[in-house]
Amino acid sequence: MYKAVGSRGSRVSRVLWMLEELGEPYEFVVVHLRSPEAYALNPSGKVPILIDDKLTVTDSAAICVYLADKHADKGMGANPGIAGRAEMDSWMHFAQSEFEAPLWNKLRHRFLLPKEVRVDVGPAATYDFISELQALDRRLGDKPFALGDRFSAVDVMLGDMGGWARAGKFPIESERVNAYFDRVLARPARAKAQANGGSMK
Repeated sequence: MYKAVGSRGSRVSRVLWMLEELGEPYEFVVVHLRSPEAYALNPSGKVPILIDDKLTVTDSAAICVYLADKHADKGMGANPGIAGRAEMDSWMHFAQSEFEAPLWNKLRHRFLLPKEVRVDVGPAATYDFISELQALDRRLGDKPFALGDRFSAVDVMLGDMGGWARAGKFPIESERVNAYFDRVLARPARAKAQANGGSMK
């Protein structure tokens, strides 16, 4: 059985969602950011962490890709061939390095950084988010999901970020992207993951 390690409401929500989509049994282990328990599993002290027998995988995107590859028969991974892998990698890097960046920047300055170094990054974060939202709109085009006609690990990542953006009151002024977020966030596996530890209690 997999162990999904993290704290409620953190990026572990993506790992739980992925495991629910795959129908794989797991145990959710509550470990907080930069705790001794987190440092014992990840040199950076960050969560989420996936434990699969003797293997430890860190970073939510890496975990989702690992699970998609391991359970390739479930159809959550890349399209066939090296081109399919490049396409998925491009989406994953966009999601975590670009689309999520303004969300993370605002969150850090609102809740995570020591109070003495926090600044008001709200306007800048919103400005950057609008630009990334437009990029997401163009990347999606007329496709129902990131990789085409099927839901994949990329949609787990982007959907979770969409939920985060909506909770943070970021402006989502794109009918296409809003419809996409509605579609992926309505999946039953998402609701189960949120109930099992993906959301704050």
